[in-house]
Amino acid sequence: MQFRNELDFAQDLDQNDPLRVYREQFHFPKVGGKQVIYFTGNSLGLQPKISKDYVDEIMKDWRELAVEGHFYAEKPWWDYHERLAAPLAKVVGAKTSEVSVMNTLTVNLHLLMVSFYRPDNKRFKILCEEKAFPSDQYMLKSQLRHHGLDPEHALIEVRKREGEHFWRTQDVIDKILEAGDELALVLIGGVNYYNGQVFDMEAITKAGKSVGAAVGWDLAHAVGNISLSLHDWGADFAAWCSYKYMNSGPGNASGIFVHEDHLGKKDIQRFEGWWGTEKASRFMMKPEFEPISNADAWQISNPPVLALAPYLASLKLFEEVGMPALIEKRKKIVAYLEFILGEVAETVSGSFEVITPEERGCQLSVLLHGQGRPLFDYLMKNGVIVDWREPNVIRLAPAPFYCSYEDMYQFGQILKEGILKLSTVDSLG
Repeated sequence: MQFRNELDFAQDLDQNDPLRVYREQFHFPKVGGKQVIYFTGNSLGLQPKISKDYVDEIMKDWRELAVEGHFYAEKPWWDYHERLAAPLAKVVGAKTSEVSVMNTLTVNLHLLMVSFYRPDNKRFKILCEEKAFPSDQYMLKSQLRHHGLDPEHALIEVRKREGEHFWRTQDVIDKILEAGDELALVLIGGVNYYNGQVFDMEAITKAGKSVGAAVGWDLAHAVGNISLSLHDWGADFAAWCSYKYMNSGPGNASGIFVHEDHLGKKDIQRFEGWWGTEKASRFMMKPEFEPISNADAWQISNPPVLALAPYLASLKLFEEVGMPALIEKRKKIVAYLEFILGEVAETVSGSFEVITPEERGCQLSVLLHGQGRPLFDYLMKNGVIVDWREPNVIRLAPAPFYCSYEDMYQFGQILKEGILKLSTVDSLG
């Protein structure tokens, strides 16, 4: 399609967008009384309007049934989490039995590493990407220290090539093969938080498994954003948060994936709690742990149903739309955003560049060479909610559920205006 940087063209794209009706199903903040252009679904998704109904249902059951709500609510609390497994499995490309919801992301990665990072004298190294998300860096280094290992020696960080803003798949694979039988675990963010790059998870998983390492994925920026096939790829485990593209609410519960090859085993190492035991015997209070035969075996405590309610509400929308339709719009709206950025760059040349490679999801990361933080502040004050990452990157993530093509056009107008105004101020300096 030949894009045009014109309002009527953007509005025409919206009129022909089969997902346009879903924009009205989300609450938008306002700046100066006007609905914002929201580009931070990669940090916190907007609130679906139906979320309140799902939370209110639990509050009503709690008010009217109290403890009996565990078993006699319309959606009984004791197995509330099970309702999320099937729709989530479709989103991540898994079997329902391989998916569960519990805790928060880094907590779950720590718990999963109890099972899948089992170092010995020969095989003990962990491989991740250079400058992984800080929480992942802290987690990996603390796990190594917990096992008496020195991160300087035991942590392999795959670097980008000099002068490049992205990782090359072959470089990752070469590092895996170089580590060979010393490598115990590959754990990478499937979509990089900083530059928005989508890693070739299938190829990297295959390489990791070929040298005998376990392979896991932090999918915080991937779930609800890109096409995933965790089961078919053969990943051992994965975890993700739910408050970004999944729109479940701030700090909400994390999802996990454990490949069926590891399910139903009593001898696998893990931290255990009573909600991971077989349902039939859970309330018999037996002294021995009997793992349930699906990914729920990694649960420790009973589900936080008030947190799971908005997650279930959002998954209803994902069920209605399906990932293929979301991905189709995502590709088109991100391409239009990139076109708009190119048009602005021609007007104000040299002020920024897109550092996100073609292997991408919703996010475009824009490296600022000129105005820096003042341009971010200008956008925010003018109703464009974007995300700043030090030292000088603005992240833009047009989530297909609620962002419109007209948003992309209007953003371009505000961006150009901001750069020109700030340039004038600097020149008058």
